[in-house]
Amino acid sequence: MVQQTKIGVRIFQYILLIALTLITLLPLIWMLSASFKLSTEVFSNPIRWIPETFHWDNYLKIWEKVDFALFTKNSAKLTILVTIIQLFTCSFAAYGFTKCKFPGRDTLFLCYVATIAIPWQIFMLPQYIMMQKFNLVDSHLGYVLLSSFAAFGVFLLRQFFLGIPNELLEAARIDGLSEYGIYFRIVLPLAKPAMATLAIFTFVNVWNDFMGPMIYFNSESNKTIPLGIRMFVGQYSTDYQLIMAASVVSLIPVIIMYAFCQRYFVQGIASSGLKG
Repeated sequence: MVQQTKIGVRIFQYILLIALTLITLLPLIWMLSASFKLSTEVFSNPIRWIPETFHWDNYLKIWEKVDFALFTKNSAKLTILVTIIQLFTCSFAAYGFTKCKFPGRDTLFLCYVATIAIPWQIFMLPQYIMMQKFNLVDSHLGYVLLSSFAAFGVFLLRQFFLGIPNELLEAARIDGLSEYGIYFRIVLPLAKPAMATLAIFTFVNVWNDFMGPMIYFNSESNKTIPLGIRMFVGQYSTDYQLIMAASVVSLIPVIIMYAFCQRYFVQGIASSGLKG
């Protein structure tokens, strides 16, 4: 009887998970379907999940109608730079807040992490004025500098670093290893799951960022994919099928990134919350 109950519960769990997965995938399936349709067919009622005719030329038009190749290159450049820099700045700060002792360490950390609760819209204007003073508006350098530090990344990595035994680091110090040596040779190799998790979060956030590039970039040569997709919205008409095709293309790097890091992702999320 107990065994039958367990089997019934397990079947119900699988059915629920399959239903939730389908609900999550439906918008993506609709987007993929709409990318092969004509503009007049996108919002047909009832929804036609499989187009009568697959218009593959939609994927060619997104490269012809706007300079989508340039936008893709800009997005890739900014995303890679910000992700790499954030991994180092956040891990350095997390190491200092975790393994280095100095007066006011915990208070400073709490004040820094508290900035997560401040909406970005509040300091959006001061940041813009500051960048304007340094002549960094409409430049990739200004955007990279503003995006290279993240309180959430420091918090995530600090929680993981707390699980690294201090005795291991003390033994390395006794053997003559410097703090930088400990960081690069011991801490970073052990922190691969947390670093991969932060890399995924940062990659997705920067790749999909719309507000930042819209505020700081004026010239078309600096624009990114989200701004490029916005260009398919005209004054009198909107090419929804091209928007969907461009969205599908922009989703590919995110899927590839997750595929490479997914084996560390769950482990990093779980282990980063073990200690506080």
